Amino acid sequence: MNITQNISAGPGYLHVEATGTFSLREAKKNFVEMMEAVARHKSGKVLFDARRVEGSPQFLERFEYGKFAAETVATFEPRGVCFAYVLERPLRDPERLGETVARNRGMNITVFEQLDDALGWLGVAPIITPQPRAASQTH
Repeated sequence: MNITQNISAGPGYLHVEATGTFSLREAKKNFVEMMEAVARHKSGKVLFDARRVEGSPQFLERFEYGKFAAETVATFEPRGVCFAYVLERPLRDPERLGETVARNRGMNITVFEQLDDALGWLGVAPIITPQPRAASQTH
């Protein structure tokens, strides 16, 4: 299964929701698509919500993704984008290898377990999805 992502511009940030099954090839492709959206919207902050992505990346895949992400970020404008990733185990590595690799290469990224923590770190409000209105009754 592929990873699909829904990208929307939130109030002051780009909100990316990913679903599917992890593969390094797909993750890299989707990261480039996300960075193209960052450049289009001139976003300085990204909330990447991958709580619905399944899989357990291997050590080398985590290293490669972190390296690739940092190298890709360095080629795009705007510079200095903040990335908050929301992941669940086993996708989220308790050792934070991918995050460490990316940080060591200059990427401003932090991985979170909770969406509210990620939003707080970014200093942004959640995107509120309008709820359908109940049909009004007239008598």
